[in-house]
Amino acid sequence: MRYATAGESHGPELTAIIEGIPAGLKVSADQINDDLKRRQQGYGRGNRMKIETDQVKILSGVRHQESLGSPITLNVTNRDHAHWGEVMSPTAPATPENSVRQVTRPRPGHADLVGGMKYRHKDLRNVLERSSARETTMRVAVGSLCKQLLAEIGVEVLGFVKEIGGVQADNAKMSQYENLTQLKKATDESPTRTFDAEADEKMRELIDKTKRDGDTLGGIVEVIATGMPAGLGSYVGADTKLDAKLAAAIVGINAFKGVEFGDGFEFAHHPGSEGMDEIFWNEDQGFFRQTNHLGGFEGGMTNGQPIVVKAVMKPIPTLYKPLMSVDVKTKEAYKANVERSDTTAVTAAAVVAEAMVAIQLATALLDKFDTDSIDRLKEQVATYNEELKRY
Repeated sequence: MRYATAGESHGPELTAIIEGIPAGLKVSADQINDDLKRRQQGYGRGNRMKIETDQVKILSGVRHQESLGSPITLNVTNRDHAHWGEVMSPTAPATPENSVRQVTRPRPGHADLVGGMKYRHKDLRNVLERSSARETTMRVAVGSLCKQLLAEIGVEVLGFVKEIGGVQADNAKMSQYENLTQLKKATDESPTRTFDAEADEKMRELIDKTKRDGDTLGGIVEVIATGMPAGLGSYVGADTKLDAKLAAAIVGINAFKGVEFGDGFEFAHHPGSEGMDEIFWNEDQGFFRQTNHLGGFEGGMTNGQPIVVKAVMKPIPTLYKPLMSVDVKTKEAYKANVERSDTTAVTAAAVVAEAMVAIQLATALLDKFDTDSIDRLKEQVATYNEELKRY
């Protein structure tokens, strides 16, 4: 399976094309729209979320709500394009009238300056339009489709917020949720997409203060996936390790700067005897583990435990009290441009991270079980799981 996205932040539309989805998958546009809505929600989001109400259009590869096995095209209209028609027109020539929205002052922390240097753009809008996190709309749409595929074999994927601006959710409170369905309900109802009501209140207070100060906040998100068979990915090469692919996918999300699995960086503080997952066996389960320090991976392969990925998002670099920069045309020092921005987008980032994990897991699944139809995929996975129990 592979996919590509296209479109600019204020262009007419965003598009994704996905190849390799087997035939016969029940495709729900409503579920995709629900995930797009989850991405747009969250405390601390900016005014653009009041303009855009993302709704997916399925243009190919699906008939009567079932995948055909051919490429699937997903499309989302940018409603805000109505305010940018001439400025972002693919066909109209540049004019003095629309040049007033040129960007020549790069924002520290964004792709603006380096992108302009690389592609020889003097109007940095040519950079920021594509490097904008608006593009993650289509990654969430693709991820939602992949979650529907994974659900066919009993896999669930959920992303949520662990920390914003130093305010941490209490890990102990996760134990009150028996499964991901319960955890999803709780985090979807939380304005900050966290499972800890006390932390949620403190996060919102901090976001309000930060907004008044004209600043921004980063945070930590976590993604959990349950039900994945053991043995996806491989130890035979660096580029075949599934956890490495997941790490690359997560860091490929705008503003993400670090990723860990299971206990992650806590391994630096404990001896090996406290960090491994001991192996047990019985006739009913076959091989199993009672802990999950390694986050569901050994040797770059899934080991049957829940996959646990945590990642950190830096504060959004677009500030309402802008930092110093230099105009690329005049070379004069200025305060950087202020584009419409969020105070924090960690809540949205959790949904994007969820989507990226789903995409990588679906890709790994279809790499191992190369099949043309969903029914055959389910048969192959069931046979494989029985084989693992008998090992």
